[in-house]
Amino acid sequence: MTQIPVTLDDFLARARTRLLPAPDLTGEPPRGDHELTPEFRAMVDIVAARAAAVLIPVIARPQPTVLLTLRSSHLPDHAGQIAFPGGKIDPQDRGPLDAALREAEEEVGLGRGFVAPLGYLDAYLSRTGFRIVPVVGLVQPDFGLTLNPGEVDEAFEVPLDFLMSPANHQRESREWLGLTRTFHAITYEQRRIWGITGGILRSLYDRIYG
Repeated sequence: MTQIPVTLDDFLARARTRLLPAPDLTGEPPRGDHELTPEFRAMVDIVAARAAAVLIPVIARPQPTVLLTLRSSHLPDHAGQIAFPGGKIDPQDRGPLDAALREAEEEVGLGRGFVAPLGYLDAYLSRTGFRIVPVVGLVQPDFGLTLNPGEVDEAFEVPLDFLMSPANHQRESREWLGLTRTFHAITYEQRRIWGITGGILRSLYDRIYG
């Protein structure tokens, strides 16, 4: 498979017509960890889903990039994994967009004034019971970051064309609690992007370029 040539203008044109204009807050999540490991669905359905949101920050460079974070190695959950800025939707948040922007400010110091919302992806159901709404936002390239060391060890950019090339998408499996867990994964310069982040990136590809 050949790598998709991704330009900013082409991405924005596709985003305007293919992203969801409003978040899906109550419908059946069509995407999630259960897509590749169906056994997860029965495990998740026995608990109340918890609302969460992540920001997919697409940086408006001539060759656009995506801002990702390396979660702190001291966190109790998903320590040392690559993730989007995001987290639980708090009662004071006005919705997924507000939550995603707040989390980006808290985690990496990305000011919300630098982010223009483009739309939403389908809700993503994690094996841990979070119903995650991915918010796609265009970030002006003159932003600055201040990392919260309690949550993030590093922030870095990955070219969007690399992430959106099917040739770079893998499916991997590992044993977990007696199950064979299968998940999406992408490796970029020795960085392994997998799990929820890999699944949401695949969802972005399917909606924008699939």
